[in-house]
Amino acid sequence: MKKITNKIPRPSFLQHKKRSKKPGEAPGTLHFTGEQRVDQIRVNLYDYDSEQLSEHDLSQIDASKPYLDSPSKTWINVSGLHNVDKLKEIWNYFELHPLIQEDIISTNQRAKIEEYPNHMFFVLRMMVVNETTGQLNVEQVSIVLSKNSVLSFQESDYQIFEPVLHRLRNGAPRLRSHGPDYLAYALIDTIVDYYFKVLEHFGDEIEALEDKILDGFDESIPEQIHALRRKLIYFRKSVWPLRDSLNSLIRDESHLIQEDNKIYYRDVYDHLVQINDGIENYRDMVIGMLDMYMSQVSNKMNEVMKVLTIIATIFIPLTFIAGVYGMNFEHMPELALPWAYPAIWALMVVTTIGMLFFFRKKDWL
Repeated sequence: MKKITNKIPRPSFLQHKKRSKKPGEAPGTLHFTGEQRVDQIRVNLYDYDSEQLSEHDLSQIDASKPYLDSPSKTWINVSGLHNVDKLKEIWNYFELHPLIQEDIISTNQRAKIEEYPNHMFFVLRMMVVNETTGQLNVEQVSIVLSKNSVLSFQESDYQIFEPVLHRLRNGAPRLRSHGPDYLAYALIDTIVDYYFKVLEHFGDEIEALEDKILDGFDESIPEQIHALRRKLIYFRKSVWPLRDSLNSLIRDESHLIQEDNKIYYRDVYDHLVQINDGIENYRDMVIGMLDMYMSQVSNKMNEVMKVLTIIATIFIPLTFIAGVYGMNFEHMPELALPWAYPAIWALMVVTTIGMLFFFRKKDWL
């Protein structure tokens, strides 16, 4: 008979992704490696300064020229990465390096920060907890910083940057008056702030799993522990490289990031250090939960063996008595007595009760 098991499905972001690029292909060869998450690519433009904010949906990237040529700051957010031809129009218009183009649509990139002659390129992993289902939504976000503009690329149309838009619309003085490098910081800081929500979600999962372990034996617990451990490892792989990259950015000189704004990037770095410490603590707790579960399994097995041992011990003298009087000797005077059979039963019962009383007195029962 086939055994039916309730196997926990592995999240899509933990599944192995094959790279479309073949060995030996030229650097900058474009292959979209992610999933299509929107029907059509959407391009939103936000142009602002300390006095005004204008928002536009762009059908053609050429329409952004008047805003890019003005002294104001321009932010262009692109939702959807599946249409490479459409993206090429944007990339060519901004003269992005071929390696930047390749990394934008290679959605399994490691978090990093790279500086080019005219651009600074950020790759981050967006992680958001769905409040309804509790599932973890993960996608790659790329940010390109130039002298007077910021480009951001998302796999989906998830409104992760809505807090930044809210601040722009409400005339946040610091965000409106500072340069594009401050806007890039605000976008990165928003993504990192969501990491704290993810960390809280993992904390709730760990607490619920600990309660489940203490409540009783469940065969699905080891699989749940390993699934949680895989997610924590993935989370750490998303945070750690970004922390190192930000540390290098803070220490090195850059022609695109003003010295006065580096203190804000340092604040993001501090947040990432805090998040990484939380991940390490949770990883230790998960490993401890596995040890706790194995101890519980061992204790349960010991209880079973204890009961079986007591039962076997009780039957040892009974088996001895039955064996003695089961021998086929001719001259056994007890066998000829009329009360011999009930006497043997009485001896067995008294022996059993006596042994149970002894075990009870020793706290073995």
